[in-house]
Amino acid sequence: MTEAEHVSFQPETDRNWEAFYKQDVSAKIPSFSRDGRIYDCIYAQQFNRPLLDELFTITDKLRDITKTVEGEDYVSSLLRNKRTMLWFTQPSTRTFLSFLNACQILGMNTSDIRDAKTSSEAKLETFYDTVRTFSSYADVLVMRHPEAGAAEKAAWTLKAGDRPIPVLNGGSGPDQHPTQALLDVYTLDRYLQRNMKRNGDQASAERGSGIDGKKIALVGDLKRGRTVRSLAYLMKNYWDVELTLIAPEQFKMESDIRGFLDKHGIPYHETDNFEEGIRDADAIYMTRVQDEHDATKGESAKVDYSGFGLKPKHMRMIKKSCIIMHPLPRRTEIDSEIDQDPRAVYWKQERNGMWVRAALMSYVFKKEGDILGYNPVKK
Repeated sequence: MTEAEHVSFQPETDRNWEAFYKQDVSAKIPSFSRDGRIYDCIYAQQFNRPLLDELFTITDKLRDITKTVEGEDYVSSLLRNKRTMLWFTQPSTRTFLSFLNACQILGMNTSDIRDAKTSSEAKLETFYDTVRTFSSYADVLVMRHPEAGAAEKAAWTLKAGDRPIPVLNGGSGPDQHPTQALLDVYTLDRYLQRNMKRNGDQASAERGSGIDGKKIALVGDLKRGRTVRSLAYLMKNYWDVELTLIAPEQFKMESDIRGFLDKHGIPYHETDNFEEGIRDADAIYMTRVQDEHDATKGESAKVDYSGFGLKPKHMRMIKKSCIIMHPLPRRTEIDSEIDQDPRAVYWKQERNGMWVRAALMSYVFKKEGDILGYNPVKK
């Protein structure tokens, strides 16, 4: 689904919103910034290389500080006067829990709604009234919604009110999942750099990101997978990256992403040959079929997906330094035997989400200086 193919928000959608929504993302990004900084996290395109590097430095510092009780207490005091509303009307385990725990790390109080049936949406309350109500009780809104453009609409709506609060997009339909892209890039950088050091290439590891100059294979339902779509957007921030897009014909990457890659000079190769596509990859990013986005019931079941699963035999074909990632949940795309292989980093990738989201929230509330400048008191 492209950005133009969204479901309207009846009954309050108006011409002003429609006109804004149809603009190119590059024209809309300034609307979600304040004081030259990200205020609302809506699109992966909002992030440039310096900001990514800064966020990952904050992430590493948070992990380091909280290894001690004193450091943990310090971090948990930074945002204890802030409240987070977690509005997740689409099923979620990892994104919800990682945001919840990120809030706890920073000392934030949380409220949540995880089923629209338990809120006044069930009484046909308008989208505008729902998000405006959340802003009365919270200082930041984190949301996951089944419709493309929902987080963008929430941020746009709140800016028109008398109590705007930041909106963080935890996944909007098959469109975008920017915070997942952040943790994915952090994971790629972290573990590809470790591989370079392990293989004796210390100089390359110190020169730049572990992602620069690498071949990354994206596998599966690339048409509707918001994680791979958002990750592809972030690749513009890295040098000499080459993508291999591996999918059945029916699940090929959409033209908007391919056009973005072309525009930014990011080379890519499309194939439906799984074994050929993964052989030379430095990282393999597996995904499941996104059948919750089927236009008709059983649509995805008609696609032969059996040839797009990673099995133990494939681990003998790929590079010894290759890393295996998956946004989870998985089905049959990765055999559970592979979990024990040191190249499988998807469980580490999952945990990284908590730390990266904590770093993002601390940045949104301008607490990065307190984190980066922290020095424990020596006794």
